[in-house]
Amino acid sequence: MNPMIWVIDDDASIRFVFDKALDANSITHRLFETGEAALDALKHETPDVIISDIKMPGIDGLELIEKVHEIDENIPFIIMTAHSDLTAAIDAYEEGSFDYLPKPFDIEQAINVIRRAAVHRVNMLQMLNQKPKTDVPVAQETTEEAEIIGKSPAMQEVFKFIGRISKTDLPVLIHGEVGTGRGQVARALHNHGERKGQKFISLNMSSIPQEMVKFELFGDVNKDLSQSAIVKADGGTLFINEISDMPMDCQNRLLQLIQHQEYTPIGSTAPIHANVRVIASTSHDLEEKINDGTFNSDLYYRLNIININIPPLRDRNNDIPLLAKYFLAQSANDSHTEPKKLTSEVLVFLCRLPWPGNVRQLKNLCKYLTIMVTGRDIQLVDLPSEFLHANKSQAKPTPMQQGAAKENATWQELLRTWVDGKLKSGEHDILNEAVPEFERVMLEATLTFTGNHKQESAKLLGWGRNTLTRKIKELNLS
Repeated sequence: MNPMIWVIDDDASIRFVFDKALDANSITHRLFETGEAALDALKHETPDVIISDIKMPGIDGLELIEKVHEIDENIPFIIMTAHSDLTAAIDAYEEGSFDYLPKPFDIEQAINVIRRAAVHRVNMLQMLNQKPKTDVPVAQETTEEAEIIGKSPAMQEVFKFIGRISKTDLPVLIHGEVGTGRGQVARALHNHGERKGQKFISLNMSSIPQEMVKFELFGDVNKDLSQSAIVKADGGTLFINEISDMPMDCQNRLLQLIQHQEYTPIGSTAPIHANVRVIASTSHDLEEKINDGTFNSDLYYRLNIININIPPLRDRNNDIPLLAKYFLAQSANDSHTEPKKLTSEVLVFLCRLPWPGNVRQLKNLCKYLTIMVTGRDIQLVDLPSEFLHANKSQAKPTPMQQGAAKENATWQELLRTWVDGKLKSGEHDILNEAVPEFERVMLEATLTFTGNHKQESAKLLGWGRNTLTRKIKELNLS
């Protein structure tokens, strides 16, 4: 199978990378700078897979999906986006994309996604064995803001999961440590699902006295049933946080609701119908709870049809700069003050922390810093003492951890930090040390980008071909 792939992006460098990568994999392809050009070509030929940027002049990626699928709804569409948030993922899936790639992406990963899409195309055409329908309904556009922030691979998987299952009505079980954002994921599933116009009712089992859970959840026929969580959530979503703390008798009643869409209030033997989607979450291992007899195994398997695992913050520390910037801006807005800024040194420091309280702990820290720090730049000395002490036992940050913090710093700021460090350590002749290394980094990155194409590399660097050849020799890069 040799599929025809179309790549649509107004960025010449992205088209160049795909051109080289697809050639290297012997995959037939065409490159387009605009969506309009691709639509014009679609009048005369049909690709097997389209991969397109989401933000382009003229027709953007989401509009392009709609127009292409009006002609052939079975062409798999892969969306590329630099705006790797939940809304981008949801929008892409709602418009009918096969998958999406958050920029920057690994080109090998992109090729694998393209191959899967091509296989999907063949399977779809074989299954249909007829001309595709052209009357594709346009999905309703969401206007929700991004509820969850993160561009790490782990969070991108969570976004994709939400995009795929938000339209279903199946129960969902969310796993994650305290403070990772389980409630936000539950609300995102509701907001982007068919029940988004209805109530979202949340109950936290760990904050309700055990003897009161059944009354809060199912109500009492001798009292006002309208105040029970199930009645309030009727037609919408019931989110049960820390379901592992739910009493066993309530677990049995909840199982009835999930299995039969009916429940029995306290003091009654007659079941009542309820149209409720159940989403549950836990920070504990429910299988261990089953083994020690504190959790209903049938309820577990009913809930565990769809399982979402939210990574702890320490496992996605490259999201810390992005999260901190957002929380500082949010806190500044709430306090009607100018947003504070974390220095590169502080960001590196924060990326080393274990974060037992996860995202919630980082958010609270940003609130504290917004109120307590008088200047605009936040220094290490501005951090609360418990954070400074917590880090004493930590090892030096890994290159990945440092890189995560440095994403928010400009290269000039990083260079200044390097110079300050050299000068403070008493070193001399630092310019002669820095310039060759600077040129080495520029050369290596550019040669990698162009696939070791020297003429193209020289052009991108603004050098002549002879200069590039000489520099390669001087720096022993040949």
